[in-house]
Amino acid sequence: MTHPEQEARWWQKIPRHDILALVLLVLTSLAAYAILAVPILIRTDATPLQAGQVASQDYQAPRNAEYISEVRTEQARRLAENSVTDIFTSPDRTIARRQVELLRTGLQFIQSVRDDPNATPEEKRASLSTLADIPLSQQAIDSILGMPEARWSAVQTEAALLLERVFRNSIRERGLESARQGIPGLVSFSLNEEQAALVVELVSPFVVANSFFSEEQTLAAREAARQAVQPITQAYVAGEMVVQRGAVLTEANIEALRVLGLIRPHNPMMDYLSSASLVLVFMVFTGQYFHRRRPYFYNEGRSMLLIAILFLLFLLIARVVIPYRTLVPYFFPLPGFGLLIATLFGPGGALMLSLGLSVLTAYNLPNSFDLTLYFMFASLVSILSLGRAQRFGAFIRAGTVAALTGIAVLVAYRLPEADLDLLGFVQIAGAALLMGLLSSSLALILQYMLAEFLGLTTPLRLVEISRPDTPLLQFLLRNAPGTYQHSLQVSNLAEQAAERLGLDTLLMRVGVLYHDVGKAMNPAFFIENQMPDNLNPHDDLDPQEAAETIIRHVTDGVVLARKYRLPKRIQDFMLEHHGTLLTRYQYTLAIKAAGDDASLVDESKFRYPGPRPRSRETALLMLADGVEARARSNRPKTEEELRKIVQQTIDFCQKEGQLAEIRFTLKDLNIITESFVSTLTGLYHPRIAYPSSAEVRALQDVQTQQKEKETV
Repeated sequence: MTHPEQEARWWQKIPRHDILALVLLVLTSLAAYAILAVPILIRTDATPLQAGQVASQDYQAPRNAEYISEVRTEQARRLAENSVTDIFTSPDRTIARRQVELLRTGLQFIQSVRDDPNATPEEKRASLSTLADIPLSQQAIDSILGMPEARWSAVQTEAALLLERVFRNSIRERGLESARQGIPGLVSFSLNEEQAALVVELVSPFVVANSFFSEEQTLAAREAARQAVQPITQAYVAGEMVVQRGAVLTEANIEALRVLGLIRPHNPMMDYLSSASLVLVFMVFTGQYFHRRRPYFYNEGRSMLLIAILFLLFLLIARVVIPYRTLVPYFFPLPGFGLLIATLFGPGGALMLSLGLSVLTAYNLPNSFDLTLYFMFASLVSILSLGRAQRFGAFIRAGTVAALTGIAVLVAYRLPEADLDLLGFVQIAGAALLMGLLSSSLALILQYMLAEFLGLTTPLRLVEISRPDTPLLQFLLRNAPGTYQHSLQVSNLAEQAAERLGLDTLLMRVGVLYHDVGKAMNPAFFIENQMPDNLNPHDDLDPQEAAETIIRHVTDGVVLARKYRLPKRIQDFMLEHHGTLLTRYQYTLAIKAAGDDASLVDESKFRYPGPRPRSRETALLMLADGVEARARSNRPKTEEELRKIVQQTIDFCQKEGQLAEIRFTLKDLNIITESFVSTLTGLYHPRIAYPSSAEVRALQDVQTQQKEKETV
C-alpha cells in the first residue's frame, strides 16, 4: 500500500518546467524524425551490402569494365603515408643555454648559502630546501653543507660541463626519462661517489626535451608519400568472378559491385532505423545541454516552444527545398536560425541547436558530409562573430562571416573535385555569398518581429528602449524626476559591477533604468521625489497602508511595462529587485503601534510579493539598489564607511535568503564589493570648501593693509 504513495511523491519532486521541457523535447524529436523519414519512401539508391558482411552469393562481372579504384588507391596511399615515421626537430641550442644558465643560477644560490656567515646550519638547510628549480634531498643538502670548498667547486664545474654534454645529444619527450637515467654514466671518474651522486641530483632536474615532434614536416613527408602513389586501375572481364560466396566483403568489393551495377535496392527499414538513431542522439544531446546548463529561458514555456517551432520550421523548409537541386543547398539561409536564436536567447543554445540542425538538414542528402560542414561552420562562426548584436552592423558582419566561412569550406571540399570546373565553383561561391546575406537579413527581420509582438528581449530592442526619449522613460522623468536620477545612479553602480562579472551590461543598464518605473504612478510617496521641508505623506498614514503604497510600485511597474510592451526580462527586474523583503520601517512602526507585540501584526502585509532574484542580473540590482539607498541616507565620508555599507547590504540580503537561487561565489561577492566601493568613491568623495565672497573680500583687505605697512 505504501509503494504507490512513495512513487507519487517521487513524481511530485520533479519540477513542473522539467516535465514540460521533456515533453516538448520528445514532441520536437518525433516531428524532426517525421521530417527525415518521409523522403526515405521515395529513395531508390540504397545499397544492400556493406563492408564486413559475408557475401551470400557469387558475383560475376556482367561486362568488361576498367576504372580507377578510389578505394584501392586510397588504401595504397594510406599505407605509404603510414610508413613514414615521425620527424623530429634538431636539438634546440636555446633550450640548452637556458637550462645551463638556470643550473648556474641555482649553484650560485647554493654557494651564497654556504658562504653566509650569519646563518645557522638549520637556517642553511631550510634555505636549500626552498630551492624551487633543484629539489634537493636531505642527504644532498647535508653533503653540500659538509663538503670542503675544493670538492664543492669540482662538483659545480662537473655539473655545468655534464649538463652541456647531455644537451649535445637529441632528447625527445619519450626519451627524457632514459636520458636522465644515463646521467650517472657520464659523470667524470675523477669525482668520488658522494660528489658523483650530488652532481647527478643537481643536473637531473635541468634535463628537458630539446627535440620535438614536427607535425608540419611529418605531414609534408606523409603527403609527399601519398602523392607518390599513382592511381590504381582496376579491370574486369565479362564473366570474371568479382566476389565469391562466403567471402568477407571489403570496401574495394563494394566499389567494384557499384561500378559494375551489381548493387540492388534493399528494405528501407535500415534507413528508418538510422534516422531514428540520429534523432535520438540529437534528443539526448539537446536534453543534456538544457538540463545541465539551464539557461534563463529554460523556465519559460513560451520561449522553449518558440525555439522548437523555429527549429522544426527551418528543418522542414530545408528538407523540402534542398534535395535534388544544385545551387539551392548553398544559398539556403540555414545560419539565419542560429543568428536568430543567438539574438533572442543568447549564443549558448544557438550554437548547440545549430549544430544539430546542420547535421539533420544534410543527413542522407547528396554530398551530405560537405553540406554538414558547410552549414555547421557557417552557422557556428557567424554566431560567434555576431557578438552582442547591439548594432545593425553586427548582423552585416555576421552575414559576411557566414558567407566567407561557407566559401572556405567549399574551397576545402568542393574545389578539389575533378567534375567541378571553375565556372561551377564560382556559381556555388556566389550562392554562399547570397546565403550570408539572406541569413543575416532573415535573422534581423524575424528578431524584430518576434521581439515586438512577443515581448522578447533582444539587444536591438534593449538599445531602442534605453533611449531617454522613449515614452515610458519620459513618463518617469516628468512624474518622478528623483526616481529617474536614482535609477541612473543605481544603473551606473550595477553596470560597472556587471562588466567586471562578465554579465550582460546592456541588459543590466536597461533593467535598472526601468526597475522603479512604478513609482511614477504615485511619486510623492517616495523620498527621492519629496521636496525638503515638505510634509511626508507617510506620517499621516497607517503603517500597513503606507507599506501597501510602497509595495504597489512593483506591481504598478509591471502594469506600465505591459502597457508599453517592454520585454519580459525587464519586468523581472521590477518584480525581483526587492525580492520578498520587508518594508522594515513601516513594519517596525506597526509593531510599536501594537504595543510591541509582533504577533498582532500580519507580516505578509509588509512583505514584497517577490519572487526572489532568479538571475545574476536581478540579484546584482537588489544589491546595488540597497547600497545606493544606504549611501544616500548615511552620506559616508571615507572609503571604510563605504565598504562597511556595501558589506552590510550584501550580508543583509544573504541573511534574508534573497540570494539563495543565485550562484554568487565568494570571488563574485568580492568583485561586487570592490566595484561598488570604487564607483561610490567617485560619487561621495570629499569636496573643497571654497570661501564665501565676503570672506574673500576680508582676506583681500588684510593683504592690502599688510602691503601698506611694508611700504611705510
